[in-house]
Amino acid sequence: MIDLHTHSTVSDGSDPPERIVELAVEAGCSAVALTDHDSLAGIGPARTRAEALGVTLVPGCEISCHPVGVGGLHVLVYFVEDGGSPLVGELGRLRVDRHERNVALVERLVSLGVPITFDMVVARAGSEEGVGRPHFAAALVAVGAAESIEDAFDRYLANGRPAYIRKSRLSGPDVARLVRDSGGVAVLAHPYSTGLEGPALAQVVGELAESGFGGIEAIYGRYSPRQRQELGNLARRFDLVATGGSDYHGDSKPDLGVGTGRGDLKVPDRVLGQLEARRPGA
Repeated sequence: MIDLHTHSTVSDGSDPPERIVELAVEAGCSAVALTDHDSLAGIGPARTRAEALGVTLVPGCEISCHPVGVGGLHVLVYFVEDGGSPLVGELGRLRVDRHERNVALVERLVSLGVPITFDMVVARAGSEEGVGRPHFAAALVAVGAAESIEDAFDRYLANGRPAYIRKSRLSGPDVARLVRDSGGVAVLAHPYSTGLEGPALAQVVGELAESGFGGIEAIYGRYSPRQRQELGNLARRFDLVATGGSDYHGDSKPDLGVGTGRGDLKVPDRVLGQLEARRPGA
């Protein structure tokens, strides 16, 4: 089995890139993708560890796009290396936007009466580059402004809540073009995060397929068998690879394990070959 969706301390996960690889090996994975938000910085150390342990490391990242429906649109990117490609240049801009958003989020929380500082959040992330909303949530719990990570999102951080600040984002087709020009493959991540189902979701998936997407994350860590089946049907309908992954983050999503999700996740090895066949020029 494989896991094509994991996060490390390079973004909003709690384990370093090397540990993600170790956890994949412990779970029995033959391959694992590191897909940190807006960054490929963890690929080097993860690959070194993967080579030492004899497991395949798939370079990747996750990018947030303009929302569709009532939710968010997230794209998993595979096979793009940290170098001079068009996508890598755009990732640098997105990281600058992320930093500016994080600073503005501190200011918003302070204006709401929450005694929080940027240094407090960075301390929980381990580095300024890795700061994400889960680290803000942990800080909110630490200062008594929320009872749990989930409560912090419900009260302050989720879309529509008082401290939510929208990111500067690309569209799905924008990402597909950048990924294709960089030699990679774009996949729709956790599709139900769009807030859509049935015909509305099918319409979005069809449009993304036409724009150059190569896959859809059908076998997702938190999805039910019925949801996975529906997404698998969409993959066949629009000639997309039905990919899968745990979306492992560590402490902020403790119910999800690398390779196994909630215990019922099993993404077949053959999926990686199917994705590789969608690379430009393959």
